[in-house]
Amino acid sequence: MPVQTIKAIDAIQEAQKIAFAPFVFQATISLRKLGILDLIFEKRKKGGITLENIAKELSISEYGISVLLEIAESSNIVSKNEGNAYEITNIGYFLNYNKTVDVNINFTNDVCYKGLHHLNDAIKNEKPEGLKELGNWNTIYEGLSQLDPEIQKSWFEFDHHYSDDIFQEALEIVFRKNPKSIFDIGANTGKFAVSSCNYNEDVTITMIDLPGQLKKALTSAKNNGFEHRIKGHPIDWLSDNPKIPTGADTIWMCQFLDCFSKEEILKILKVCVASMDDTTELLIMETYTDRQKFDNAKFILEATSLYFTVLANGNSKMYKSTELIELVNQAGLVLKEDLAVGEYHTILVCKKSN
Repeated sequence: MPVQTIKAIDAIQEAQKIAFAPFVFQATISLRKLGILDLIFEKRKKGGITLENIAKELSISEYGISVLLEIAESSNIVSKNEGNAYEITNIGYFLNYNKTVDVNINFTNDVCYKGLHHLNDAIKNEKPEGLKELGNWNTIYEGLSQLDPEIQKSWFEFDHHYSDDIFQEALEIVFRKNPKSIFDIGANTGKFAVSSCNYNEDVTITMIDLPGQLKKALTSAKNNGFEHRIKGHPIDWLSDNPKIPTGADTIWMCQFLDCFSKEEILKILKVCVASMDDTTELLIMETYTDRQKFDNAKFILEATSLYFTVLANGNSKMYKSTELIELVNQAGLVLKEDLAVGEYHTILVCKKSN
């Protein structure tokens, strides 16, 4: 990328925004939680609403409202019209009402914010040093089922948001060869397994995940009436000699490999190869940083890499497609198809090399 030229006055303004970014972020959290942005938006057809009336309607002091709105105005989240009334800007609207932004804000605030203070140590030590802010585990995956309910809710909403919209399209690819047995690696809450059973009445699913997470996923399977078609296989991929069963027609991984380092990914793929026969398909669905059409999507993925560094495990990230394809080849797999799915995702269809 060529070096971009920017005037010094503009450059220092952008630098100051970064310096005080946490202040703007936390002010935004308060503007959302206190209902200030909602109220301003509701009054948009009445010429906005003044500071005094906001304070009166929300029973919050004018002082408290003023310090939030002043930084919000400087950050172009709200604006003040000629009648001295506040109106919401396009940025403010998206901060308050866009689903993707909402999921990202809650994930950042509830899951990541305190932990990010330990990023420097995480970089130096290659360990998720910020995880201590959430619990005493080696990786966040060990503690997902034990997280505080609000934090857990924000984590799963973030995780599901970037896959739910393309589930139907993904299922069409998964079932185009009518597999009878699917291994769902990294089953999470069991959503893919349940969706598969709803999609196809003959398929059986083996969910492969950590014991704590499997318990939650198997409960979901039972609640949906699929306990006879969905079973679990507990595994710790970081153990010395992990193994999975044989006999799958399809092995499915959705947003799973980005949770591991390159060395660990290679280990996982080799374990899968050992369980595959010549007809088994391995489908890997991920969001790759080099496959994004829009800069903001790439930016979100790169920010998510810091979450992996400081909170999740200390050694993984959102990868480029070229990095994963190289690991696929090293593991003894052959890439048969490279499929774009939805706006952000790619499915790599792999088979065992001869």
